[in-house]
Amino acid sequence: MASGSVESLDQLPTALLATIMTKLDISSISSLAVTCRNFNSCASQILSFLPNFHILDISPSMELIKPLLPPNPYLKSLKLDCGQLNDSSVELLLRPSLQELCLHNCADFSGKLLSEIGLRCKDVRSLYLGSVAEKRGRAVHISDLEELLRGCTQLEALNLMFDISLFLRHNFARVWGLATEKLSSLEIGYISSVTVTELLSPNVGPHQCPNQIRPSILPGIQKLSLSVDYITDTMVSTISKGLILLTHLELRDAPLIEPRVTFDLTNSGLQQINQHGRLKHLSLVRSQEFLITYFKRVNDLGILLMADKCAKMESICLGGFCRVTDTGFKTILHSCSSLYKLKVSHGSQLTDLVFHDIAATSLSLTHVSLRWCNLLSNHAVRSLVCNLGLKVLDLRDCKSLGDEALRAISSLCKLKMLLLDGSDITDAGIAYLNRGIISSLVSLSVRGCKKLTDKCISALFDGSSKLELQELDLSNLPGLSDNGVLTLAKSRVPISELRMRQCPLIGDTSVMALASMQVDDDRGHGSSLQLLDLYNCGGITPLSFRWLKKPYFPRLRWLGVTGSVNRDIVDALARNRPFLHVACHGEELGTDPWNDSDGLYMHDYEEMDELEQWLQEGEGESDDEEMEDAEDDLLME
Repeated sequence: MASGSVESLDQLPTALLATIMTKLDISSISSLAVTCRNFNSCASQILSFLPNFHILDISPSMELIKPLLPPNPYLKSLKLDCGQLNDSSVELLLRPSLQELCLHNCADFSGKLLSEIGLRCKDVRSLYLGSVAEKRGRAVHISDLEELLRGCTQLEALNLMFDISLFLRHNFARVWGLATEKLSSLEIGYISSVTVTELLSPNVGPHQCPNQIRPSILPGIQKLSLSVDYITDTMVSTISKGLILLTHLELRDAPLIEPRVTFDLTNSGLQQINQHGRLKHLSLVRSQEFLITYFKRVNDLGILLMADKCAKMESICLGGFCRVTDTGFKTILHSCSSLYKLKVSHGSQLTDLVFHDIAATSLSLTHVSLRWCNLLSNHAVRSLVCNLGLKVLDLRDCKSLGDEALRAISSLCKLKMLLLDGSDITDAGIAYLNRGIISSLVSLSVRGCKKLTDKCISALFDGSSKLELQELDLSNLPGLSDNGVLTLAKSRVPISELRMRQCPLIGDTSVMALASMQVDDDRGHGSSLQLLDLYNCGGITPLSFRWLKKPYFPRLRWLGVTGSVNRDIVDALARNRPFLHVACHGEELGTDPWNDSDGLYMHDYEEMDELEQWLQEGEGESDDEEMEDAEDDLLME
């Protein structure tokens, strides 16, 4: 190398290094910070200049987050999991320079969070608040919402992912009247249908003459997403009439009791949809979270009436329409020539005939979800695959699908996500994926496919190289044992999320194999797993926990185990790895309770590995010793 030249990056001038690092995100900065002292020092300094600060896969405490968020007039975007924070962190988090603010898991905050955002973040354009005041003793008042809407005059997108139904209704419309006309996207975690109707109805104002109509509330809304108690004709009609710019409408309900006709959706309500002709994306879903119930007052006629006004629709999601038959669903396929996304759940009368002549249409579907459509067979899948551009195919709980469906699916070379839970496939059928689409798949789920055994692992991965697979769900497979997991570990597939819950033959050997697994050289060494679900696996003993502590599974962020294995060891593991979410009660891992979409979303856990090291530099090994003591105590019992 020529004399006077720089032999390594850490020899660059500090000012130049800082300029380069301000262009990076927090994950890249963390990666650099743990490589040498110069980079570590520079990383600490440039935190005062970063435009974006995003940490969503761990819940940092106030002590950890405070040094990472010094005064920074350049900070534009802040995304944070606030699971360990409360009102005392408001001053630290809320900066006047922010234009995007996304705060998840705000259960320990009160409504003060909303009012303070209105006072401190007047230039924010996109705001997401999750689970605000859900912890006992916390509350959100209508005045807090008022301060938020009054202060944030530049707001364009607002996501309030918590229950706002407790606000006093007589002030509700007045407060929302303060919202800026720039607001174009609104999502609410829970609100009653009556409140929505009253909010958007063009009624006479309280101080107006009878012939003077109140101006429309939220006139600029283009995207509206609501979870309500009941989807009703009145609410749908009011939304359709009042929001003239609406292009996205997503409504989801979860009735506690069977709806009466006045609190339900009927054919008449469907006819009111898209009165202004701008709607491109429609989702109407009746959840069975609390009660097994359906849209029993909607039939094919309602779908026909709706389809007349929905020719330009690009995305349709219908859940719980049990009386709609092939006639109604075919009408959608043949009327909506621009449709690329179709989701139907609990379509109890949907059969293969819906897709019999789909090749004759001009459709180019990329996302298809047909969950709990039990009358579908292999014939429907053979018809569907004429859409060679399919990227997402969700056929969960279609119990009649077998190996012939997999043979057809193997021709979809662009497929990224395939969900086959509860189907009748076998190890032989899985082999079709190896010959076709395994190299393109990012997510595969065969949960509850009872005929699968250890052989499905070798059938899937033998001879494959350079795989993109990141998520694999092998839960509830009674024929899957440690031998299958050993084969998986040897395949060196860079899986980041592995679910094997309710597998009785999975034991300690599987954990040891996964802890020792090395992925290919291009992706680095060591286990790539960031989520591991072993809940209720029959062979897991306290021995496994020796392999779950550091330095094994360096990237692990979510772990599901059975708490009864030994509570002391589970607690010690949680303390040993403070950024690891340990679930012991059977809850699903890595899911957002407010988001049940089937979109292809991959967590970027990688950024947290070096961040954890950076944050905890210099800490002692007391947690390791504590966990070893718990293990020793158990072995002596």
